[in-house]
Amino acid sequence: MKRRCPRPGLLHHSDRGCTYASEDYQAILKVQDLTCSMSRTGDCYDNAVMESFFSTVKTELGEHFESCGDAKRELFDFIEVFYNQRRRHSTPG
Repeated sequence: MKRRCPRPGLLHHSDRGCTYASEDYQAILKVQDLTCSMSRTGDCYDNAVMESFFSTVKTELGEHFESCGDAKRELFDFIEVFYNQRRRHSTPG
């Protein structure tokens, strides 16, 4: 959070992993004025659209890059140039 400096009120969505559900992590979110959102217990469909998107990214781009900068550039191009412009979306909205 120090590097990204998120704006107050940002919605932080995560699964119910022990790291994200811990009191310490929740306290950090509260101090930063970030709103925590978690999937419901045992409901894999809560975040299905994003899980599908990340699966597509991993399939299309692979998972290995020379640097963090290369990964950011490739991901930006994939989302802004290809995914949002040309790819047919599987969900309405």
